[in-house]
Amino acid sequence: MENLFDKRAAEKQNDPDTTNEGQTDTTPTEADSGYTAREVKGAVQELLRSGLLEAERKPNLYRTALTHRDAIAAILEPLDLLLRIDDVRGLAFLTVTEALFGDELEQWSHPLVRRQRLTLEQSLLVAILRQQYIAHEQEAGAGAGDAVVELEELLPQLQVYLGDSGSEMKEQKRLRSLLEALRGHGIVSEVDEREQKVKIRPLITHLANPESLQSLLHHFRTLAAGGGDECE
Repeated sequence: MENLFDKRAAEKQNDPDTTNEGQTDTTPTEADSGYTAREVKGAVQELLRSGLLEAERKPNLYRTALTHRDAIAAILEPLDLLLRIDDVRGLAFLTVTEALFGDELEQWSHPLVRRQRLTLEQSLLVAILRQQYIAHEQEAGAGAGDAVVELEELLPQLQVYLGDSGSEMKEQKRLRSLLEALRGHGIVSEVDEREQKVKIRPLITHLANPESLQSLLHHFRTLAAGGGDECE
């Protein structure tokens, strides 16, 4: 014999208004939609750590920067940072937003970006390396990669502008010190000790105004022709 409780339970089970009471149709994907995808997090974290992603060195993260460009841009926007993509050379890198510059380009500051000025000698080497890189691209095509230069080729070019100290060991030490400093800026690779070569990285095409570099070279040529007078 069916009691009152069994009857009420049967009525509630058959009632369409109460059948789905307390249940939701939210799928795990929809529930997680408010979270940043793991691969996007990885790309953003690496960009904030090193400032750039190269397709050659970090292909997966670089691919993520391409496919999730809008999502990454949205994360960077409150930080006054911009994502730049050079798909020809396989390069993604950060820059500060132009709003920080104002009227004085040299007066900008950013709490997450440490400004590092190059010395005159470092800037000179950047100009020489950029010439080498552009010449390589003109011959092999833009984005060809593998722009490698021998130390023996760089040394006499530096000496044209900085003079020769008369000590090969001292000249080699100066060159290696400059290259090591530029490596910290992502401009060159570590020196291949076996081959005595260094690889020029594609970021060099975005680091400085080419006209400014040419002016710097002209300035050093003038100094060299005039007997190497010191400049401030």
